[in-house]
Formats: sequence, C-alpha cells, structure tokens
Amino acid sequence: MNGDNAGRGTMQVVKDILLVATDLDGTLLRSDHTVSSRTAAAMAAARDAGIEIVWATARARHSVGDLACAAGFRGLAVCANGAVALDLADGTPVVTGTVDIEIEAAAAAMKAVREVLPGVVFANVGPTSFVAEPRYAALCEFVDHYRHPHEMDLADALPSIAEPMVKIVARHPDVPAAELYRMVLASAVPGIAVTHSGAPYIEMAASGVSKAAALAELCAVKGISVDQVAAAGDAVNDIPMLEWAGTALAPANALPEVAALAHRMLPSNDDDGVAHFLEQLVASR
Repeated sequence: MNGDNAGRGTMQVVKDILLVATDLDGTLLRSDHTVSSRTAAAMAAARDAGIEIVWATARARHSVGDLACAAGFRGLAVCANGAVALDLADGTPVVTGTVDIEIEAAAAAMKAVREVLPGVVFANVGPTSFVAEPRYAALCEFVDHYRHPHEMDLADALPSIAEPMVKIVARHPDVPAAELYRMVLASAVPGIAVTHSGAPYIEMAASGVSKAAALAELCAVKGISVDQVAAAGDAVNDIPMLEWAGTALAPANALPEVAALAHRMLPSNDDDGVAHFLEQLVASR
C-alpha cells in the first residue's frame, strides 16, 4: 500500500488523539537505526501540543536510553515487548515497573522449546542484565541486542540471572527466527507469551505480556481512553498493540499481516512516516 491509504477501515478523527505509541525499529527509526532530525522535531512539537509520545519496543533499557539521549526524547517507554516500563523524563532510563517470568516457568519453557527444535540456544534478559549461553553469544552481532558478544555475561546452564527475568530470547544456528516463531507458536508452550520482532531470534515473556497490555495499564493510570490512542508498528510483536489502539498506523514497509490491521498507512520508516503523522496531528490542533 502507499502512504496514507486506508487499511482495515476509515481513519478516525485525529483531533482527539492524546497519546501516540510507536514501535522503534522499522517504524520510528530509519533503517540505519537512528531517529532522524525531522522525527525528533515532530515528537517535540507533539509534546508541546499536549500529545504524549510513548515508545513501545522490544528493545532493552540500555539501547532505549541511548536512543532517547540522542533524540532528546523525555517521555515514557514500554520495553521488552511490554515487560518493562521506563521513564526517561530526566534523560536517563529509570525502570518504573516490570512483569517477571518465574524461574520455574522459564526453565520449563526453555525445555519445551528445545523439545520442539533441538539445537535452540537461549539468553535470559532482566531489566538491566543479559545472560547468554556461550553458543547463543557466538551467533550474535552487536546490532542484535546492542551488546558486543564478547562483553556478554555467559552461563553454561540457564536460567541464571541475578535479577528478575523479564524476557527469554531464543535462536537456532540453522533455522530462521520467523520459522522458529511459527514452530513454537504452533506447539503452544505453556506459561509464556511468544512473539517475533523481525530480529534473528524469538522472544518469550510471561503470559499476558504485550505492548498492548502495558499501554492499556499506562492509559488507565493517565485517564486516557483507547479511542484517544494511536499506535504505529510494523512487525508481529506490534499486532496486539494495533488491534487494541483506537487508531492503528503502519509504515509502508510493514509486514502484510500488520498493514492489513491499519486504519492508515504511513510513508515508510526511511521516509519518516511517524513524523509525517505527528506533523499532521499537531497541525490539526
């Protein structure tokens, strides 16, 4: 679809939108993983107009903090696909809430996934930590987790983490992550929510965790109704958020199944699609 064409229905009136939740990679960020100057300016203008911007991402605290610092972003973020809440008001990422995976449930989930596909390797993620099996780290590049593989904490046996666990990541040396996701999803591993962000691994959190659930909780606290929320995303892990939001947005580069949910298609991430929407939203004020 071309930017601004309708998806699942006619776009709702935007003048009443009070909160815009946006995915980062593939949506707000350009393909070089940066926030453009246009996008940074559009977010600042939206905030000045009384529109709250919330980042909703699979990323971890440290990389979200680095991006926020570079872009001058001082809002809220939902990280780890909804398992971690951050406040970036003072320029540093402060964890304000987590949804943890019980160790027993994590161990059972990893065992079940290994039964689905032998050879799968794992890492355990906390609000501020990352512990990987050596074979997992050996498959990684820096951009996978914005951590240098040789600097990762390693453990021969997982679970092994010094703080509450918020996410498990899994990958296979020979099977693409999208296929692994389909296999694990079809096997209905109990006790976890499994998703895929387009990265070379799949992600598992506690049952019920999603960007949508985290945003619903945040909006309830702020007294913002779902009809006053617009959400933008491009990948499978954005689907619950787009289904929940009053106005669903997708960049032109979104997966077909994601684009099908959109009330409105935006220009691609490399063409600053979210900034385009925010500029129109501010102008409508």
